[in-house]
Amino acid sequence: MELSHTDSKGKANMVDVAHKPNQIREAKASGFINLNPKTVQLIRENLIKKGDVLTIAEIAGIQAAKRTPELIPLCHNLMLTKVDVKATLAENGVLINSYVKCVGQTGVEMEALTAVSVALLTIYDMCKAADKNMTIDQVKLISKTKSDIP
Repeated sequence: MELSHTDSKGKANMVDVAHKPNQIREAKASGFINLNPKTVQLIRENLIKKGDVLTIAEIAGIQAAKRTPELIPLCHNLMLTKVDVKATLAENGVLINSYVKCVGQTGVEMEALTAVSVALLTIYDMCKAADKNMTIDQVKLISKTKSDIP
């Protein structure tokens, strides 16, 4: 199996997608941050000193998806047409789900994963004074699709 991001000498290389047709590209990702039940209650009651944790995490995730090529060196700049990040409070933490869409020549899975990761890191940052035992896990790609433009 060949790696797509290396040249014939094994050096890092940005993939040339010029020959690929524009298609509708979509990706979904998710992740979870485990929190102390007291921290969950503080978030629910909007008592975290830094502000509205869930809303700020969602906005951070959207912003991160749009800046993915600045963070991951071999990602292409894409004109994203939709980014949606949802933070859902659970009994033992927060579930983050992202959806990213574009019309382009390469997929948006890295944008979806970046959105989830930064949303989770934002929650960590906002809650670190209240919870010293947070863990982030289960960051994963749920789906990625491409379809021809009608």
